[in-house]
Amino acid sequence: MPNILVTGGAGFIGSNFVYYMLEKHPDYRIVCIDSLTYAGNLSTLEKALQNENFRFVKADITDREAVDKLFGEENFTAVVNFAAESHVDRSIESPEVFLKTNILGTQVLMDMARKYGNIRYHQVSTDEVYGDLPLDRPDLFFTEETPIHTSSPYSASKASADLLVMAYYRTYKLPVTISRCSNNYGPYHFPEKLIPLMIINALHGKSLPVYGDGLNVRDWLYVEDHCKAIDMILHGGRIGEVYNIGGHNERANIDVVKTVLSILGKDESLITYVKDRPGHDMRYAIDPTKIKNELGWYPETTFENGIKKTVEWYLQNEAWWQEIVSGEYMNYYEKMYKDR
Repeated sequence: MPNILVTGGAGFIGSNFVYYMLEKHPDYRIVCIDSLTYAGNLSTLEKALQNENFRFVKADITDREAVDKLFGEENFTAVVNFAAESHVDRSIESPEVFLKTNILGTQVLMDMARKYGNIRYHQVSTDEVYGDLPLDRPDLFFTEETPIHTSSPYSASKASADLLVMAYYRTYKLPVTISRCSNNYGPYHFPEKLIPLMIINALHGKSLPVYGDGLNVRDWLYVEDHCKAIDMILHGGRIGEVYNIGGHNERANIDVVKTVLSILGKDESLITYVKDRPGHDMRYAIDPTKIKNELGWYPETTFENGIKKTVEWYLQNEAWWQEIVSGEYMNYYEKMYKDR
């Protein structure tokens, strides 16, 4: 039985990947490790915890002893590393935790992958390592050959981890791949992020804060499409390669906000423009030609369909995000495990 370690699996993309893999590969064993920081929510994995092929372990990937113990208990065939501090604003305020988790945590995981049999390792990265593109050049896209040019402590930490992964491939022959994705959206997205924040604020009639003039452009990727791409890379990607995963769904932030308001039937007067983020990248846009040509992957979900599905999910799962907004989700782990 293939046994895959998914780090950061109680977070947004990681949890969606857990559910995708349990459904797509019901004969696989999936083990999740997550430290359950503010963005990790064990209640997100409530359904997965009922699956006999799923195991959850609360630990930090920077805790070498705990990770070593886990690798010793499980015969992993692959590692998919989602675990990361990922909010740019938080990285500007507190860079240190980003460097620790995103770089040193990656090192610990790869050291264990080497120690326990040169295990297949996949690093989930971001298009933010490339910096940004000018708004007046819609013909330009990030490719895998685009030089790294970071703008924030967050993107610098992810770029550093990518370089470390490739160094382990070259120096130790660790079988690695890296994927760099555009902005994800979909179920279980933490409420501090743009789309869920706008949905929740709009539902409560609160103001919708938009940085600067709102013209910053992002390439939006529905999270299930991303999970499918990682699965394909894990099983068919060339070792030592980087794959860009983009949605071909470029939208200015202000247009995303207006779309959410339109779906909810809310007035645009709720929009409030606020002071821009320091070093705010103008445009991200990915060319996914490589993964399409090599693995046959393409984004199946249009932004129009994906955003409707996302809004509908938040309407149907109010209890999930209400717990987060109130802070109650922090008590879920204790409630789940206090008698075990």
